[in-house]
Order: sequence, then C-alpha cells, then structure tokens
Amino acid sequence: MGNQIANGTKKVINNKPCIYYDGYWIRQYEVNSDSLATRKQTIDQLTKRVFHHLEPGINTPGYRLDEIRDAYQSESDPARKRVKGAMLAGALLNRSSDILTTIVELEEAGVRIESSNELLRECGRYFMEALELGKNIKLARGGEGLDELWGEPFKVFSMPMDAFFESRYIKVAQTMFEIDQITNELITISTRVPGFEDFISRVKELGESAKLACETLRSDSAMFEIWPRYVSAKEQLDNFIPEVTGYANYVEKYKYRKARQLIHEGGELLSNLATVRVPMPNTTSKFLRKCNDYCHEL
Repeated sequence: MGNQIANGTKKVINNKPCIYYDGYWIRQYEVNSDSLATRKQTIDQLTKRVFHHLEPGINTPGYRLDEIRDAYQSESDPARKRVKGAMLAGALLNRSSDILTTIVELEEAGVRIESSNELLRECGRYFMEALELGKNIKLARGGEGLDELWGEPFKVFSMPMDAFFESRYIKVAQTMFEIDQITNELITISTRVPGFEDFISRVKELGESAKLACETLRSDSAMFEIWPRYVSAKEQLDNFIPEVTGYANYVEKYKYRKARQLIHEGGELLSNLATVRVPMPNTTSKFLRKCNDYCHEL
C-alpha cells in the first residue's frame, strides 16, 4: 500500500509532462487560466470535436435557433421529430458559443461581466437545453459514448477548469484501460490461431498508438507525430493478410475466418476509443465476451 501512486501525482516521463490516474500516466496539460476566454477557447475545441463524431446534418448555426425550434415543435412524425430535436440541440450549443464569444469580446474591451449577468444566465440555459435534447442525437459510427461526449462543453462552462481536466484524465484512464483489454484479447487470439503470429506486433503497435492518440489534444503539436503513427498502425492491421497454407476441414476454415473477423472488429473498436476518447464499457464488455467465447471454441 505504501508504494501505491496517488491519483493526481505529476511526473515528467521521456520529456513528456504526465499526471497519474487509475493506473496510467497520462499526458498533462497545464491550465493557465480559469477566465471566460480560456473556457471559450476550450468549448470551441470541444464543440468542433463533438460535431465531428455525430451524425451529419445537425450542426445548425446558432442564428437559426428560432427557425429550427418552430420546426421541431410543429413536427408530429416521431422519427423526423428525433432528427429535428438533434438539429435543435446543435443550434442551442452553437448559440451558447455565440453568446460566450460576445461576453469574451466585452471583457477584452474592458467591460466587467459578473456571474449574475443575464447574458451568462441565458448562455447557461441554452447549454442545459442542448444537454437535455442530446438524447435525440446519434453518434456517426453508432455505439455508446454520446452522453460523455455531448456533455463536455457544458462541463467546461459550469466547472472550474482544473476540475474539468481532472474529469477528463479519469475518462482517458478508463479509455486506456479498455484499449489495453481489447489489445490483450486480440494478442491472445493471434497466438492461438496458426498463421496469425504476425498479427501480434501489429496489434501491439495499434494499441500503444491508440493510447497516445487518446491522451493528446488535437491542438498539441505532438499530434504531428502521434496521429500518423496511429493511422499507419491501423492501416497495417487492416491490410495484413496472414499466410495460411490450407484448411484441414470446414471447422478450421471457420476458426480462421472468425479470428480475422474478431481482429477486424477489435481494430475498429480501438479506433473508436482512440478518436472519441471516452470509455465504452458496454461495447467493450460485449466484444471481450465474444473473444472469450471464441477462445473456448479453440
């Protein structure tokens, strides 16, 4: 117990500032300010990221809020109302950002904005409504993780920046843990299926590069090295065809195809975790069970 590392411990590892959470040393980012300008910049980055991962067509400009709200309220078809609700949520998020931009510009001009200011209150109300309507939104790739992703801009608005980054480090650690679980299962399969041994190094590289991509902000210059490494690792796994001389019978052919399918599926899940950067416990558990069931068939 005495050697246990406490969460929040900081350390420089290979010239990289790191912070420790739940078993992982994660790339650390200093919070230099808790100002509205800093929050606005962070919210803008998160908003771009969240729309990138969501279904297309819902990034409604804030100035069209009243228009899409009328369309949503007058819609009676459930399927279409769901989509219009997602579009309304997008408009609300963008309107919140628009208001925050105005507030920051006022502060930069020397106008002091108190926390009780009506503009800030209105901004908070729009964030809350966007959060509520987020239930109508779907991820572009499907699956889970939407609640965590959609809620991040609101967290930046409502929490101290230090607390927000702490919550992010915890989520990144959870995501890294799932990446390691999937990587280990794929390695196990690769070691037990004849002809799949060359998958091992490719799976390891994808797992390691996925964790680096997961912990690194897209605005960080380190991404110029990390992202090409991750994409290359994913392509090498996708494009690799193991050399199998033949099948003794139908059962052996089934096992080969099933192993290839699981490795492909695992690679896609690693990709989702690396890019969305939030844990997907249900999806991961379901995949791990499939891998475990397959290994019992061998």
